[in-house]
Formats: sequence, structure tokens, C-alpha cells
Amino acid sequence: MEGECRAPQARSSGLPAGGGGGESPGGDAPLPGSSGSFALLQAEVLDLDEDEDDLEVFSKDASLMDMNSFSPVMPTSPLSMINQVKFEDEPDLKDLFITVDEPESHVTTIETFITYRIITKTSRGEFDSSEFEVRRRYQDFLWLKERLEEAHPTLIIPELSSHKKQGPGLLSRMGQTVRAVALSMRGVKSRPEEFMEMNNFIEIFSQKINLIDKISQRIYKEEREYFDEMKEYGPIHILWSASEEDLADTLKGVASCIDRCCKATEKRMSGLSEALLPVVHEYVLYSEMLMGVMKRRDQIQAELDSKVEALTSKKADTDLLTEEIGKLEDKVECANNALKADWERWKQNMQNDIKSAFTDMAEENIHSYEQCLATWESFLTSQTDLHLEEASEDKS
Repeated sequence: MEGECRAPQARSSGLPAGGGGGESPGGDAPLPGSSGSFALLQAEVLDLDEDEDDLEVFSKDASLMDMNSFSPVMPTSPLSMINQVKFEDEPDLKDLFITVDEPESHVTTIETFITYRIITKTSRGEFDSSEFEVRRRYQDFLWLKERLEEAHPTLIIPELSSHKKQGPGLLSRMGQTVRAVALSMRGVKSRPEEFMEMNNFIEIFSQKINLIDKISQRIYKEEREYFDEMKEYGPIHILWSASEEDLADTLKGVASCIDRCCKATEKRMSGLSEALLPVVHEYVLYSEMLMGVMKRRDQIQAELDSKVEALTSKKADTDLLTEEIGKLEDKVECANNALKADWERWKQNMQNDIKSAFTDMAEENIHSYEQCLATWESFLTSQTDLHLEEASEDKS
């Protein structure tokens, strides 16, 4: 049993050679590193307007997760659509890079879709080549995510989130409903206390992060409206100065101050849209994904509980049930161990990410305010000195 638990963890965040076939459903070339490597896509969301349900939202932060930590070598940005991650599977081995970039639109007689270039660079011996380059579409990333969740149901997979305009088919929805009802009817009779605490944490976290996301979006919208209005005042003061000879220099000075404040505001808004909003929205998606992880853990637990109950009531072959229960006990233990290990890593990363995002945003806001304040103070000082000089000349 112990060996069975270790094996999934050793490849917990990996892509088994193409998910069983070595190839994704969207093309002939293998996914990067499919010859024994592992790949996941970290979530940073890029909203794309597509008529086809093939692509609605793509999370493009490519990473290769192991049970160990990883560190990005460049910041992510939804504007650049480029992300490069450096992986640290071993302290002295830092030689694996994956980049996802260059979105490309494809139009056929049947559909319109977007593909992304994926480049994997490495010097590790288990790879057939030192560099792989393929193009993949949304369905391929979704396929990868589904295979990983099947293989490792309780690992926290920070990959992508899809929002379809068309929901699943009728049979699929019926199947999901039947499974959900069956699970709710059975329930989980012996959920460990630590997983109860996890579930409570996720529910509270989901409420708070969704509220923060809404507030952040509203702040950005108000900042945008303020900026659009403010940038109109500069040209107005320039036009005004043309008709007021005595106030021309003063009005031009005001226009110059407004222009500088506009630039500071624009920079602050850029930081908000590129640093804070993506991080907050990423963890909105994480909250949804974590709920799915807990449901999958509970399903495994509920299946074990039902077998134990059947054995107790002797409703089936006891020998067969005993064997099945043994396997399910191993499965539950492995699932629980994987979730506990991944949970601590996720919480630490979440705390660091959110703290860093808000700290950086606060520092940017302070810097922007100080810039605007210094601009206006300098202008007022120069105007005061000018008036004092003019008053002195009048007296003389």
C-alpha cells in the first residue's frame, strides 16, 4: 500500500506520456515533454471573444509542477501573452523552461479557433531533444487537464478554466446530476477533521476572493472613467490660454500639471490591470477548482463508506467486498496524502501571491500620489514666487 501511495505522488503533477496515447487530441505532434516529461498550465486568464465554444478563456501561464516548488523568471502579463517559468525539481538542477506565446487565429470552412505556440527547452537526458516547439489549441489544454484530474483527482492542478457558451449535452448533464444526487444521498460519514477545516476554509476564501474581485474590477472601472475625464482638461486649458493673454502662462502650467498627473494615473492603472487584477481573478478560479478537488476526494471516501456499509450488512459477496475495500482504503489514503501535501504548498503560494500583489499595488498608489502632489506643489510654489516678484516690482 505504501508503494502504491508513493508512485502517484512521484508523478503527481506530470503528463504521463501523452495521457496514455502520447499525443493530444488536437494534433499529431506530442505535447511538449510528452516523451516522459510532465506539464501543467498555471492559471492566468486571458479573455478572448470567440464565437466557437472551442475557446472562451485560456489560462496561459505554462508551468511544470512537481511536489517541489517552482519560481518564475519573468512576470506574467495578459497583455504580452508570454510566460516563461523556471523549474526547480532539484536544488542543483535548473534547466527546464516552458514558454506559451504567439496566439494565432485559424479560420476554416467549419470553425474558427486560436492556437498557441509552446516551446520547451531543456538539457535533461530523458528528453529526445533539447528543444520542442508545437502549437496547441484550447481543446488540447482541456484534454491535458482532464487526464491529470483523472490520474490525480486530489492534486491541486493550477491549469485553466473554461467558460463555455454552450453547456454539456443532455446525457452528460443527466449523468452529472445522477452522480451528484447519489453522492448527496450517501454522504460522507467519516470525513477527517482536517478536511472539514479545508472545506470551511475554501468556502470562506471563495466568498472573500470573489468579493475582492468584484471590488477590484469596480475600482479599475472608476479609475478608467476618472482618467478619461482628466485627460480632457489639459487641451481645454491650452485652448483657454490662447484667449487669456494675462493668464496664458498659468493656464499652460496647469495643463502641464494635468498631463503629468494623467501619466502617473495611467501608470497606476497599468499596474492595477497587469499585477493585481490577474492575481485576484486567478484565485477566483482556484476557489472553484478547489471545490472540485474536495468533491472528488469526498466521492472516493463515499465509495469506500458504501462498500463498508454493504459488508456490514452482508448484502454482497464478503470476500469480494473485502478486497474492494482494501483497494479503496489505499486509494483514499493516497488521495488524502496527495491533497494534504499539495494543500500546504498552495496555501503558501496563495498567501505570497496575494500579499505581493496588494503590497506592490499599494506602493504604486503611494508613488503615484507623491508624484502628483510634487507636481502641483512645484507649480504652486513657482506661481507664488512669480506673484511675489511682480508685487515687489509694482512697489518699486
